[in-house]
Amino acid sequence: MTDHSAGAGLQILVDGRPASAPLRDTHAVARKLVRHFADNVTPCGSLPGEQLQSDVTDFTVVCLRLGIQMLDGGTSPTEEDLAEVRDASARWAREGFPLTLVLRILHEGITKAGDLAAANAREEDLPGLLVIQKVMFALLECVTVAATTSYVNELEAVNSERDGAAVNLVTALLSGRKAASAARHAGVEPAENYVVMGLAVPPHPAEAIAHRRKAVVARQKLRRLQIELAEASGGAALCSLSPDGGTILLPGSPERAWIVSLLDRVGAAAEVPLTATVSRVRTADIPTAAEQVHELLDLAHQLSLAPGLYEMNDLALEYQLTRPGPGRTHLARLLDPLQNSPELVETLEVHISHDLNRQRTAKKMHLHTNTVDYRLKRIAQLTGCDPTRPSGLRQIQAALVARKLEVAQREG
Repeated sequence: MTDHSAGAGLQILVDGRPASAPLRDTHAVARKLVRHFADNVTPCGSLPGEQLQSDVTDFTVVCLRLGIQMLDGGTSPTEEDLAEVRDASARWAREGFPLTLVLRILHEGITKAGDLAAANAREEDLPGLLVIQKVMFALLECVTVAATTSYVNELEAVNSERDGAAVNLVTALLSGRKAASAARHAGVEPAENYVVMGLAVPPHPAEAIAHRRKAVVARQKLRRLQIELAEASGGAALCSLSPDGGTILLPGSPERAWIVSLLDRVGAAAEVPLTATVSRVRTADIPTAAEQVHELLDLAHQLSLAPGLYEMNDLALEYQLTRPGPGRTHLARLLDPLQNSPELVETLEVHISHDLNRQRTAKKMHLHTNTVDYRLKRIAQLTGCDPTRPSGLRQIQAALVARKLEVAQREG
């Protein structure tokens, strides 16, 4: 038996024949392997599309030739040898062929090729089998690196092109410019109506950890959010986002329940609770609506509202009170008599947030219901507005909002 050491420049023999012999009819072997891929590797039991099956066959032929070269001569593939591997991988990235499937085909194909090379081995061929195994591992490494690098580079280029076109379209829509050209470039048909969403994205808890890079964690959060947004919206959402939030345009007029579900999914992917404000408008009114939803978003932040979805209907009174003036100042001063009784203000806020339910208010504050009743009566005595009566409650609610906005304006 000849020398079996890898890289020695001598043929590896199995059963007295070159180990590469079972692989030399590359097209026949490739067709056999592609049938194996279709039956055992691809998730649907077949490779999608005749053209793609042909591409995979040609790709397999290239890999087999590289294996024969390494088995016969012990030489590693050059960058030029790997050019066809890189080209095929880049083409598949652009066509949307999953990288996981590319890697499974590579791994399975090279494993089966090694099995074919060693199929007729005898006991005395054991040293040669070990060399075959080393050669196959070396082939798998260099082909995997070439294919993966090319795939990722091409995918980044595709995503950059797509993202750039989408950003141009969003910019055109938000600025009120005619978006037809930008839409064609992005491959999107502009809708007649849009839901304009302002989105606030809080920091991920990991962004506060000193030993981790904040910017990296923030980008990862944003990327997860963008991927889930595209998935949940079927790729229809147009967005201009940073790690802190931004603007999303949803075509059509989806119902509130669907938008809430979308927000929940995206927030779960980003691993942070999201706050969003929306407005439904015709395409021509997007610029005005975008300004309004971000005003609502700022208002939700100023009032420390819980994460969730808000529309103008939810915040109409609060929105109107954001306009400074004597009316808002007067409302804010209604609560001045409570200045030295923070427990009364807290009781009032908790009672309103619990739909004026005395039992729930008492439970939340760990008080007896009689204590809650006493505090509410005391508020009525001090302010002249009875929070247990509709007329007084309206003024009290407006006064609480006005007071928060006045404080926020002073602190801002």
